Amino acid sequence: MRIIIAGMGDVGYQLAKQLSSESHDIIAIDMDHDRLTYSDQMADILTISGSSTSVLTLREAKIEKADLLLAVTSSEEVNITTAILGKKLGAKRTIARISNAEYLDPDVEISFRELGIDFMIYPEELAAIETVNLINRTAATDVLEFEGGKLSVVGIRLDKNASVIQKKVFEVAQEYHNLDFRVVAIHRNLKTIIPSGNDKFLPNDQVFVISKPQGHETILKLAGKENIKFDNIMILGGGKIGRRVASLLSDKMSVKLIDSDPEKAFELADQLPNTLVIKGDGRDIDLLAQEGIIDVDAYVAVTEDSETNLISCLMAKHLGVKKAIALVDKVDYIPLTQTIGLDALINKKLITANKIVRFIKKGEVVSYYNLEGIDAVLLEYVAQNGSEITETNLANLNLPKGSIIGGYIRNDEGFIGVGDSKINPGDKVVVFSLPDAVNKLEKFFEK
Repeated sequence: MRIIIAGMGDVGYQLAKQLSSESHDIIAIDMDHDRLTYSDQMADILTISGSSTSVLTLREAKIEKADLLLAVTSSEEVNITTAILGKKLGAKRTIARISNAEYLDPDVEISFRELGIDFMIYPEELAAIETVNLINRTAATDVLEFEGGKLSVVGIRLDKNASVIQKKVFEVAQEYHNLDFRVVAIHRNLKTIIPSGNDKFLPNDQVFVISKPQGHETILKLAGKENIKFDNIMILGGGKIGRRVASLLSDKMSVKLIDSDPEKAFELADQLPNTLVIKGDGRDIDLLAQEGIIDVDAYVAVTEDSETNLISCLMAKHLGVKKAIALVDKVDYIPLTQTIGLDALINKKLITANKIVRFIKKGEVVSYYNLEGIDAVLLEYVAQNGSEITETNLANLNLPKGSIIGGYIRNDEGFIGVGDSKINPGDKVVVFSLPDAVNKLEKFFEK
């Protein structure tokens, strides 16, 4: 596939990084020479210096041969213009990153597809939804749902008093043989393990489990957690993400939102009638105490400054908040979650890249997630008639090392993958894989 990426900021770089190891022709366009030089260090990437809104630049990139044009610069106007021009010049599909939620409103009587934009992606909305999911699953570090929750992949950190500590994976599986869940990965000391039956659970492991809905409570019990209902949330930062999180949660729980800008605070108070809006500095521990942070169940810091978000979340944890979630703009910060004691970090650029990649993967991929902070990916495939995955049961498939089938959805019902399970054509299959096994894994799902 020939893919043109316009904009080599964090999103563009993340996309190029994820795709560079695969058999795609990738062309990167940017006006910043330093960004292109940095990107050029990756194998199999052609870089072009220039504006993606220039017809000459697009033709230099051979836009007429492009299977996909990704316009992901930091400028919404540039992305929209690039996608429209690219489509007119022959690109088969176009995706534009936007910063205006209005364009996604179904009441907007404009067909962007007719203009030449096949799909528009709004990072702030994706980050807000991810944050809400983490709050709704109170004990989880990561939550990914498939087909409306018929299967879920939950990341959870093991407490030192968890009942599974020092037990082997096969021992836990034998004890809970009804198989409402399956362990698909363990993240330990900055390394990700696709577990065998003899791997042991250790304190502070971040464990990823695929589960049917009825398995959630058992998973929490085994991890030494309890799924407490959150009633009080405090949000720092009234930008697009903060106000969206508040609007999604304020009808279910008590929400306080803090912003230091007086004008923005008044505006937010008008827009969010069910939210208590406070003007102040979220780094001020006296203000947090005054506003009752000790009674807050979850604290979400989503200002535009990563350091402010991290520091205020650490203060919140110090003051006894059960769950703290910070927005960070650097992917390199994400592995720090485990070491500094925060519950979850959100990176909207990585979330955006993951969302886009599902348009690119082969083998009828429904979803593709590059999990934050760990070197593993989660894929959801549709099994094709005549593909290798449907030929025998899971035990005899000889899947590539570093991959594991967690479960599958058939006729609107979720199932956990075990040795004698057999995948049928049309099943949606959830797979956990280390990056270097993905290419080999795809072959099992191709016709």
